[in-house]
Amino acid sequence: MTLPHARRDVRLFWGAGTCDALGSQASGFVLPLLLLSLGRSPAEVGALAGLSAAATLVLGPLAAVPADRGARKQVMVGAALLSAAAMTGVTVAVAAGPVPVAALLAAVLVERCATACYEAASRGTVALVCPPEAHRRVLSRLEAGERGALVVGPALGGLLFSVGAWLPFLVDALSYAAAAVGIHAMRSDLSPRQEQSLPATTPRPTWRALFSEAGAGLALIRREPFLRLALVWISAVNALLVALYYTTVFALQDHGRGAAPLGLVLASAGAAGLAGALAAPRLVRRHAAARVLVPVSWLLVPPAAALAAARDAWQFALLFGLLCFLTPPATVALQARILQITPPGLQARTGTVLATTSGGAAALAPALAGLAADRTGVAATLTGCAVLLAALALYTTCAVPSVTRGTGEEPV
Repeated sequence: MTLPHARRDVRLFWGAGTCDALGSQASGFVLPLLLLSLGRSPAEVGALAGLSAAATLVLGPLAAVPADRGARKQVMVGAALLSAAAMTGVTVAVAAGPVPVAALLAAVLVERCATACYEAASRGTVALVCPPEAHRRVLSRLEAGERGALVVGPALGGLLFSVGAWLPFLVDALSYAAAAVGIHAMRSDLSPRQEQSLPATTPRPTWRALFSEAGAGLALIRREPFLRLALVWISAVNALLVALYYTTVFALQDHGRGAAPLGLVLASAGAAGLAGALAAPRLVRRHAAARVLVPVSWLLVPPAAALAAARDAWQFALLFGLLCFLTPPATVALQARILQITPPGLQARTGTVLATTSGGAAALAPALAGLAADRTGVAATLTGCAVLLAALALYTTCAVPSVTRGTGEEPV
C-alpha cells in the first residue's frame, strides 16, 4: 500500500511528538521545584500530580471517541494550542512575580488535561500515515524521540531554571505551538476510512452514549487474545521497571551513595533505552511480535535478579541499563502488531486503554516498592521483582502459542 504523503507526514508527526516531549520534560522537571519555592508543601505538590493523573484517566478515553470518528487532527491541534496558551500564562505569571499560586495550579491542570486529550488522539496516527511494512521502523523512531527527550529534557529544564524560573515554561509553550503547527501541516487524511469506522449510534449522542463509545476499546481488548497479552505484558513490565528503579534508589541510599551515582544510573538507563529503540527494527524485523516477547521476557530476569547482589553504582547502572535496552524492541513489536489488528475506527480508544492501564500500574509501583523495602528490605524487594518478571515470562511462554494459533501472524 502506498500513501502519498507518508514520508513527509511521518517526519512532521515525529517532530511534533519530540518537541512536545522535550518541552514537557523540561517544565515537568522544574515545576515541583517552583511550587516548593513558593511555599507549597510536598503533599500539595503530590496532590496536584494525583489530580492531573485522575484527569488523564477520565479525559483520555473521552477524547479518543471524536478522534476515532474523524476529528483526530482537530483534537490534536486544539489540545496543543490550549496547552501552549496555558504554559504561556504560566510563563507570564512566573516572570511577572509574585506568582498567584491558584492561577498557576489552574493553568498547569488545564495543560495536563489538554495533553491527555492530545495523547489519546495521537494513538493510531501511525497506521493512518504510513504503510504496515513501515510501522516498526516509524514506531522505533517515535520511541527514540521520546527517550531522547527524557534524557535531554530534565537537563535542559534545570539549566534554564537556573537562568530564569520562567524559561522552562516558555520552552514548553513554544514546543506545544510547534507541535500544533506540525500536526496541522500534515496532509494525510487522519480519519479512518468511512467503511471501517464505527457508525454513530445517534445523531446527537448523549453523555451515556459517549461513555459507552469510550468503552469500545476495552471491549475489543477483552475479545482479542493478543491485545489481552499485550495489556498484561506492557503493564507488568512498566510497573516492575519503575519498582526496580525506585528500589535501586533506596539501595544506593542504604549503601551511602550520593546524588552522583543516581545520576549515573539515570544517564545509563536513558542512553540504553535510546539505543534499544534505535536498534529495535533490526532486532525484531524478521520475527512475529508474539514470538519476540518470549526471549525478551526471559532475558529481563537475570539482570533484575543480579540487582539484589549489586553494591557499586556502576553495577546498578550496567544492570538497569541492560533492562532498559531490552524493553524497546519488544514494545515496538507489540505496538506494530496492535496497529495491525485494531480496526481503524478503534485505534485511539484501544491505545488509550492500553496506555492508561500501564500508566496506572506504573503510578502505583513506587508506593508498593517503598512499602516492600520498608517491610522486607531492599535486597528482598529486588529479588521479588525478579521473581515476578520470571512469572511474567512463564505466563508469556504459555500464552503465546494460543495467541498466535490461527491468527495468520507471520514474520514481517
